[in-house]
Amino acid sequence: MRRNSRKRSNTTVRAVGAVAALALGAGGIVAANIYASAGETNSAQKSAQAQSAAAATSTIDCPDVGQKLTAVPAQARTQVDKELALLDKQISEAYQRLSTSQRAIQQDAGFAQNAIVNPLKDKRKATIDRIVIAIGRVGTKPQGLDALAACTLRATGNQTNAGQGNNQGGNNNQGGNNQGGNNQGGAGGNAGQAAAGGPVSADYVDITKVRPNVSAQRKSGKASTGTFATKCGVNANKLYNTDNVIVAPGVTNGAHHTHDYVGNQSNNAFATDQDFAKARTSCKNQGDKSSYYWPVLRLQDGTKEFDAGKQGGGAEGNIGKILTARSSTLTFAGSPRGKVVAMPKFLRIITGDAKAFTNGPANANASWSCTGFENKVQLKDKYPLCPSGSDVVRTFKYQSCWDGKNIDSANHRTHVAFADASGNCPSGFRAIPQLVHRMVYDVDAPSVKDNGKTRPFYAVDGFPEQAHKPITDHDDFINVFDARLMNKAVQCINTGRKCS
Repeated sequence: MRRNSRKRSNTTVRAVGAVAALALGAGGIVAANIYASAGETNSAQKSAQAQSAAAATSTIDCPDVGQKLTAVPAQARTQVDKELALLDKQISEAYQRLSTSQRAIQQDAGFAQNAIVNPLKDKRKATIDRIVIAIGRVGTKPQGLDALAACTLRATGNQTNAGQGNNQGGNNNQGGNNQGGNNQGGAGGNAGQAAAGGPVSADYVDITKVRPNVSAQRKSGKASTGTFATKCGVNANKLYNTDNVIVAPGVTNGAHHTHDYVGNQSNNAFATDQDFAKARTSCKNQGDKSSYYWPVLRLQDGTKEFDAGKQGGGAEGNIGKILTARSSTLTFAGSPRGKVVAMPKFLRIITGDAKAFTNGPANANASWSCTGFENKVQLKDKYPLCPSGSDVVRTFKYQSCWDGKNIDSANHRTHVAFADASGNCPSGFRAIPQLVHRMVYDVDAPSVKDNGKTRPFYAVDGFPEQAHKPITDHDDFINVFDARLMNKAVQCINTGRKCS
């Protein structure tokens, strides 16, 4: 495929000041952008300037309250969902204040802690108290949530002048149990992009220099080897919003980033199961009204999209041209250990973790690669630099085990699970068709040596405090197959056929 280079817009934000580390007691070393005068020459200032060469910008790191809630009574769920969404909003606002308070931080080293982090704790405590009360009114009060109110400042790794490193790629994710990447080094960072929240050069790796990390999974003689493909397009009609009806129902901008949508055309924060059932679908088979949605991929080329000044878009650091995938395939596969059962209608599954940078990799499930390399390399915490003629690929392999009872859970995770390395589901869980979503993008490899000046960076949309890290990539699914089509899919999979 012929690839056209794209020139970076001059509107890209550049860093004005250096970056210096701040020590916050037992919290360790964190960093924030600090403007330094060229005339400052005393020893303390020289030390700060020396530290700045290896330091990184900081972000707000808060415990994820929603992931700790494994049981929320139905009567309390509406209020709890809104309070959880408010916690996300509070973090976003605190991060935005942090990113615009560099002058104040230079003048007062305690400003970030005293004026941003501590007030955020107070707001979170009040919100968490309301969650506890809401649950306690109709059930057993959750214990220990108060300990989740406090947040810290955390280094993003968006280093300036980091130099060129030897990146060995991310660990292969077996069954979704991602233990983090083993990337060492990486290209030097970009101060301008770091000031804007990322990405930076260190977030990318030349895929031709990454050791193979993909191994084939063994299948038993009882494996269900068929597949069922549903064709739902690439969101050519540009259906976008910043809602997330799974994790923040009834809350506008609950995602704080923009999603692509294919399949169901009525997905927004206020959509009900009845709305989904009555909606139009972009899928060719009208029996599939499922909703498939994921964070958009953007090219940070200075383009002002429709959401440039809006929350969830440019106002929260999601900037640049929205890229539409060249292709998007949705395939349901079988189990390597035996037959699968039908998914229940309106089953909700989230794969990956939009907050994996601050939460850690336990729920991360990002898989980045390039065409021609997918069977050799899958990256978890780096974006790939693909060679000429090769395109960027995002792949999601969903949880394939269901608890047999629930279409959702309080933390949106415990009702489904990944099979283990041998393909076995946890005790009490049943194998269901595994959704595999693959997207291909025709996007040039960024020019990491000049920090994206010649060819701009691309990155996924995300919560602003997540710094557009590739490990935060995620995908969402709500099953709205009609019973007849779901049964057909299960039969095809269990009998070893390939259907669509």
